[in-house]
Amino acid sequence: MIHDAARPFGRLCTAMVTPFDDDGRLDLPGARRLARYLVDEQRCTGLVLNGTTGEAPTTSDDEKAELVRTVVDEVGDRASVVAGVGTFDTAHSVAQARTAAQAGADALLVVTPYYSRPGQDDLYRHFSTVADATNLPVMLYDIPARTATPIATDTLVALSEHPNIIAVKDSKGDLNAATRVMANTGLVLYCGADELNLASYAIGEVGAVSVTAHLVGAHTYAMFEAVDAGDLERARRIDRSLLAVTMSVMTRTQGLVAVKAVLSRRGMPSGRPRPPLYAAGEPLAAEIEAEVGILGPSTRVMSN
Repeated sequence: MIHDAARPFGRLCTAMVTPFDDDGRLDLPGARRLARYLVDEQRCTGLVLNGTTGEAPTTSDDEKAELVRTVVDEVGDRASVVAGVGTFDTAHSVAQARTAAQAGADALLVVTPYYSRPGQDDLYRHFSTVADATNLPVMLYDIPARTATPIATDTLVALSEHPNIIAVKDSKGDLNAATRVMANTGLVLYCGADELNLASYAIGEVGAVSVTAHLVGAHTYAMFEAVDAGDLERARRIDRSLLAVTMSVMTRTQGLVAVKAVLSRRGMPSGRPRPPLYAAGEPLAAEIEAEVGILGPSTRVMSN
């Protein structure tokens, strides 16, 4: 489901964790419950599956397709389902794109190829080839901290001419570069760094693909609403209330490890991460839960 051209995936997408059962297998009933919770309680307008937080490096192609089919069936037209299909292999990425389309995804997330460190001309050809593979809209994923290669502004400008490439998950942390892209293209940018959600929204990015939205999505959505209403004081107040959560989830350990620890302690589907990532130890999990819990229920912020 695409909301509109100006904000194709709504204001707030969650980079959803992939739930596993006690034996480490894909937990499809848990994925249904988690997706429902994110849409109905955390106000998420989109769910991004099989990305970094979804442990894409350690899930099989079949598991990825099953997860997409299950979540699409669960949320229907209440939220967009964006399937991560990017790998360091163009042919494999094309195959995953076609599988995700067959599974019912609304759009594709395509990360910069990692490890090989391709040049900018290579990136252009890679992204164009994957975008050509289906008729689905594509969100590029620019995260040089993980891929070692940024998507240069000139490359994004060139890629914006492709009819299927409509958005960027901007995890570069360079607001000047983001402004240049928005000034010179029709690409829609979503913030991919939770600590910059408000700043990115203020310069024209249309929302976020968030990890902390698992826990504070309704607060983040309310912050965006406050900006749209012209109430910057309220937006700043919400943003500052989220500082401790963002720091705890995103800096104490891997974001997905922290989120899974909190979800598990709250009785929500999560399961242990797959190696080489391991579950947070009980002392760390308790500390993260305590720091996240200080914020209180979403309704309090939304009503102020």
